[in-house]
Amino acid sequence: MGNRSSVSQGTSYREIGEFWDKHDATEHGADNAAELELELTSQRHYVAVDRNLCSRIRSLANQRGVSEETLLNLFLKERLDQCEQEQSAISDAHSAAQGHPGQ
Repeated sequence: MGNRSSVSQGTSYREIGEFWDKHDATEHGADNAAELELELTSQRHYVAVDRNLCSRIRSLANQRGVSEETLLNLFLKERLDQCEQEQSAISDAHSAAQGHPGQ
């Protein structure tokens, strides 16, 4: 990191982090009003889900203390990762059979 942080005098991210674990910004500098404009956008995609499946998802999400959206995103990510790994293994096996290992 090389340079020192002006407030913490830390020379590494660890030192800066340790400083701010024990201090907060109200201890340093003047309180100046700031104006901030944010434009937050989120993309959502809607898909039809079977009624019985939706009920099971809702129940499991409630049991785990997460939203249905969070649970579905976790499930989809896990399954897509699994499918991509399987596809990669198939491609590797095909390449090896063709005499091109590791491609």
